Amino acid sequence: MGYSFLPATILLPKDHIDYHKWSVIACDQYTSNKSYWEDLNDFIHDAPSTLRIIYPEVYLNDGINRTDTINQTMHQYLNGVLEEKVKDGFVLVSRQTKSGNRLGLVGKIDLENYDYSIGSTSSIRATEGTIESRIPPRQAIRKDAPIESPHIMVLIDDIKKQLIEPLYDRKEQYRMLYNFDLLKNGGHIEGYAIEGNEAKQLEKLLEKMEDESNGLFLAMGDGNHSLATAKACYEAIKKKMPVEEALSHPSRYALVEVVNLHNDALTFEPIHRVIFHTEPEMLEQVFYDYLKANHIEKVPGNEITFVSNKSESFGLKNTNNRLPVDILQTFLDEFLKSHPDATIDYIHGKEEVTSLIDATTCGFLLGPITKKSLFPAIIAGGVLPRKTFSMGEANEKRYYLECRKLIK
Repeated sequence: MGYSFLPATILLPKDHIDYHKWSVIACDQYTSNKSYWEDLNDFIHDAPSTLRIIYPEVYLNDGINRTDTINQTMHQYLNGVLEEKVKDGFVLVSRQTKSGNRLGLVGKIDLENYDYSIGSTSSIRATEGTIESRIPPRQAIRKDAPIESPHIMVLIDDIKKQLIEPLYDRKEQYRMLYNFDLLKNGGHIEGYAIEGNEAKQLEKLLEKMEDESNGLFLAMGDGNHSLATAKACYEAIKKKMPVEEALSHPSRYALVEVVNLHNDALTFEPIHRVIFHTEPEMLEQVFYDYLKANHIEKVPGNEITFVSNKSESFGLKNTNNRLPVDILQTFLDEFLKSHPDATIDYIHGKEEVTSLIDATTCGFLLGPITKKSLFPAIIAGGVLPRKTFSMGEANEKRYYLECRKLIK
């Protein structure tokens, strides 16, 4: 088995394309806010855009199959909009957000080295439980797609800052690929080509770091289900062709952005819960009863804030080292089973939660998340509760930008 993170041949729009309209935010953002996506659609109009090659999750329940249109547009872009901008190399990314300058490195990961199952010992692992039912809608798009464009961010535990940060210190040596403002307050982004001998030297450093990584080299940050979808598509391809042919197929790899866990601008934000079609006062009381029944004590703090027409913040005691989000999610899973009319959404940003509150909708805000124990927890063999953390606020998520061919 080879190494996990590798150079790639990367496609970007031709120089005359408006990059500002080309690049849009991850499809799993603003999932209860159609106006965000409608405004985006109106602004972009008929300009080439990654908006036309993704399926925003806010539309998943509309009953309209967009898959064929998405794949047709991908072929059109492949034959007129996109061109090869990096050959067997990487893209150094500098993303300015309100949290600071977040650095990343775009390349491809080997899906042979990735396993999202609980208890996995692969060199690339999930950080949270994967919901199998979320894979098929994504798989329907990817299985026939001629290109991919990732919103996937993968974490590397590089406390010495030896991989990405030195590249940024000498960025003036590299060819600039793009430099523009992202839509909808997404901040500013720059990209630089790492090619040739520099890419080869970087590949050697990556191999050395993986050899020294104690078995876990990369952990999922954002886009867990998108990467799981890539894995599912690759496994399906392996069943249809000889092993050697499958191993050389482009679908063996997935384009991602690797970010240093210790980058100062990489913030871990909690993912909040919003419950629709319920009675807020009843739900609040049922939750408090659940805590009491499980001998968990409410104490002063801000680990959880219940939000309806009022709000109450508190901490939890006697949790047996379980995370507050774990306790809350376990309760909500049980509540939703016994209240089938109620639905849940996972929301990034406090303001987005409070904007959704009404007489039949309430929310649970979660307190700050620390990241220092992330890799040790995964190495220990566990995964965090699903939707435990988000890397930054909603408008700081990765935007679609770079592409890679999935066909030979």
